[in-house]
Amino acid sequence: MDRRITIILYIITFAFALFVIRLWDLQVMRVDEYRKIDERNRIRVLNIPAPRGIIYDRNGRALVKNIPSFDITVVKEDMSRDPDMLAEMGGLIGISAEEIKKKIVSPTANPFKPIVLKEDVSFVEVAKIEARKMDFPGLQISVVGGREYIYGHSASHVLGYLGSLNLAQLRAPEYRGIPQETAIGQFGVEKVYDDTLRGIPGKKVVEVDAVGSIIKVVRIQKPIKGRDIHLTIDIDMQTVAEESLQGKAGAVAALHPDTGEVLALASSPSFNPNLFVRGIHYEAWQKLVNDPRKPLLNRAIQSQYPPGSTFKIVTAIAALQEGVIGQDTNFYCSGSIYFGRTFRCWKWAGHGYVNLHDSLVESCDVYFYEIGKKIDIDMLSRYAKNYGLGTATGIELEGEASGIVPTRAWKVRTKNEKWYQGETLNTVIGQGYLSTTPIQMARLTAAVVNGGRLYKPFLLADTGPREPESIVKINGQHISLVRKALVSVVTDKDGTGKAARSDIVSIGGKTGTTQVIGGRTTGDDVPDKHKDHAWFVAFAPVNNPRIAVAVFVEHGGHGSTAAAPIAKKIIESYFGEDRKTEMNNKG
Repeated sequence: MDRRITIILYIITFAFALFVIRLWDLQVMRVDEYRKIDERNRIRVLNIPAPRGIIYDRNGRALVKNIPSFDITVVKEDMSRDPDMLAEMGGLIGISAEEIKKKIVSPTANPFKPIVLKEDVSFVEVAKIEARKMDFPGLQISVVGGREYIYGHSASHVLGYLGSLNLAQLRAPEYRGIPQETAIGQFGVEKVYDDTLRGIPGKKVVEVDAVGSIIKVVRIQKPIKGRDIHLTIDIDMQTVAEESLQGKAGAVAALHPDTGEVLALASSPSFNPNLFVRGIHYEAWQKLVNDPRKPLLNRAIQSQYPPGSTFKIVTAIAALQEGVIGQDTNFYCSGSIYFGRTFRCWKWAGHGYVNLHDSLVESCDVYFYEIGKKIDIDMLSRYAKNYGLGTATGIELEGEASGIVPTRAWKVRTKNEKWYQGETLNTVIGQGYLSTTPIQMARLTAAVVNGGRLYKPFLLADTGPREPESIVKINGQHISLVRKALVSVVTDKDGTGKAARSDIVSIGGKTGTTQVIGGRTTGDDVPDKHKDHAWFVAFAPVNNPRIAVAVFVEHGGHGSTAAAPIAKKIIESYFGEDRKTEMNNKG
């Protein structure tokens, strides 16, 4: 009996020893081998990109569209390191084995995250890879959400562009949980309304085998498409504005006077946002940022320029309202005036005796110099600020400049100098320290012709009626005098804006020319960089304005020849299309 128990004990001890040895082998001696096997037979989670919301213009025309794009990727842990296999894989996808090695050699936090070998491949290449995918462990075709900007350069500063998350965004709480490969808005409307447009990515949970092939799909969480948005811009008007500025540096801003809706916002030169869709190449980026013409600069809201004679609108209103001049006040223009130094009129021979109406129609500088001798700079600046100058308009786009409206206190603060009355003479004609942006001048024009209501410009449609931010209270007779003169600027034979005269719609406006340097600035022998800047502000139709426009052309020469014809084209495109719509509705 004791012998039988002893034998049983020996058997149990032997069996236990075998178990311990096997356990040691599995958990200690072969731990790396089995860890790899375990990792290669596991559940993986694949991100499914969400389709981005579509951006439409005010008439429901798509400005962008989503297009599928295909990348060739490989999972580093699944792929073979055999040189012959890498060479064969490279031959299949059209890149060298050495290039494949370079792409996979850098360490990654997630060994199972696909590494992109080749971007944006054709359907033919996709078919080739799918046919032989089983021959190359880890090789995959990844579907990536693409974006196409349908009108290319047009409205690029409004729409903006997409890009991958940068380092700052990866750390920012608002981007937490967004897959790193997700394209997000980095500029323009794409950035401002990124939360709305982006959508929510989906997930696909799959089970893979030891070579990374999908055994089965465990679960799919469908992505949620981003919301579509409608902008206030009219793409036809926008295109006309862009084409009119072709080959020039400048900007156009067009607003609806009674709402603040932005009908067109163009900056030239522009850029093609399609360059950024899959990540812009370094060389292309360097070319853009180092271009002396600054194509990424949105001149409509970011560039600040003296407004030239377009500012005479504000000077005239302030002088009338404060009693500095009256309707029939006359001054004699001999071509210049002396006030500490000689201040010249653009017409060196002079205009003779002129009243306020004629001084605006013919843009007589001497008439306004006379006002400058009598008006207080702080008083004039108050009117300019009431019409929105010196402050950013608040349009949704980033980087808007505020411009400068000088005062005595401003000069002491910034220059540590007192203000001189001679500087007021420069200011009344829109020169000197005064600077504005094209969108500010469009808003000013809108407020002058809509009864003094100052609206915040906006780009996102379908947001309900807007209330004015403020109302400039001016004597109705004074506004009427100025408006009549602005109409005559275009309609009279001596009007400086007659190039804006239209057979489609009545137009009123004001030209402006801003000196870049002193001395002679016209003539074929004058370098372009020394030529004057050109302005034209306009509204139409004159009796019930439905559009206010500001056009600026850098080194354009004269507002009458460089800017006024552009304003005419833009306004005619708006009312020409509007007339077609009315005819179609009646038919």
